[in-house]
Order: sequence, then C-alpha cells, then structure tokens
Amino acid sequence: MKFFIDSADIEEIRKAKSYGIVDGVTTNPSLIAKIGTERDETVKDILAESDWPVSIEVISTDTEGMLKEAYEIAKLGKNAVVKIPMTLEGLAAVKELSAKGVKTNVTLIFSANQALLAAKVGANYVSPFIGRLDDKGEDGMQLVRDIVQIYRNYGFETEVLVASIRSKEHVLQAALTGAHVSTVPMKVLEELAKHELTDAGLAKFLEDWKNRKK
Repeated sequence: MKFFIDSADIEEIRKAKSYGIVDGVTTNPSLIAKIGTERDETVKDILAESDWPVSIEVISTDTEGMLKEAYEIAKLGKNAVVKIPMTLEGLAAVKELSAKGVKTNVTLIFSANQALLAAKVGANYVSPFIGRLDDKGEDGMQLVRDIVQIYRNYGFETEVLVASIRSKEHVLQAALTGAHVSTVPMKVLEELAKHELTDAGLAKFLEDWKNRKK
C-alpha cells in the first residue's frame, strides 16, 4: 500500500518525507486556503520537493473551466495529478484529460457506481471519502471493499485512494481491503508507528543498558 500525506503545508510535507514512508501528496482547496497563499504558488513548492504524485484540485465546476484549469495545473510539474470532482461535467473532463495523457484523481466519491463511472473514463485514481460516510452512520470501508471488488472484476487500472481517513483503524482496514493508497493527515501518519508496548519495551531496554555492570 502507498501512503500519501494529506497536506498543503510544505514543512509538514518535508517532515513526512524524512520518515521515508510517504509516496505522494494530496491537497484540496480547504487545505490550501489554510496556508493563505495562492494555489499555484503553494503547489509549485510541493511539486518541486520530490517526484511524488501530487493531487491538485480544480475550482471550476463546468467541463470547459475544469479543462482550462487542468491543463494549467499539468504544466506546473510532471508529477501533477489533476483532482476533478465527481460530477457528469467532471467525468467529461476526465475523459478528455485521460486521452491527452493528463493524470487525474476523481474526488468526492461516495458510491461504488460513481467509482465505476470514474474508472470507465480513465481516471488514474478515485478518492472515496470514508470518514464522511462514517459521520452519517454509514460504513465507509464497505464502499472501499465494493470498489476494490468491482475493479478486480473488470481489470480496471484505476487506483483506489482511500480519503477522509480519521484513524489508524481506517488505515488498517483500507490495507485489508486491498486498496492501493491511503491518504492520511500527519497526525494519523505518525500514530501508525506508535504502540504502547513498543514504548515500554524501548524504555526497559534503555534502563537495562543504563544499569548494566561495568
């Protein structure tokens, strides 16, 4: 499984990179707005940080506007992935972008039918938002299972990028389903490496070493 850091904070991304476990970056308008800079200015720094795929979302909601933004985003770096919302207008944009070799990530997926349509038009990634489904009392991870199964049934190459992850358990369940990518906030990424018995064991080893006979 690949791990993408869900952030637009360049310092946070550099810290995640230093751990050696991250394979990409996802951003969205909300994350970039928190930084307080222009989108292109922010993502240029992120794109230059490594050759990771970096998902950058369009703001337009009509096909023509999405395509115009998408081609501008694609020019920012070879590792740019254009994030397109799951709408009929978005699907039309993805169809053209796929034909032109522009990588895409169809976002705001909340049903397996939506994921099926995104794969049919050639999306490189689909982003099911499991946390938001859980918030509504639905089983977000079941959606991931359904998408993974459908893609296996038909041999789609579209990668399932599990988004809106809220916990370590979400990551574990995503891995068990066979999803290709988990995109996680920094807090969850760091929690993945932690366990109370690891901390206790390390403390005991260090204490024994300190008290060894010399």
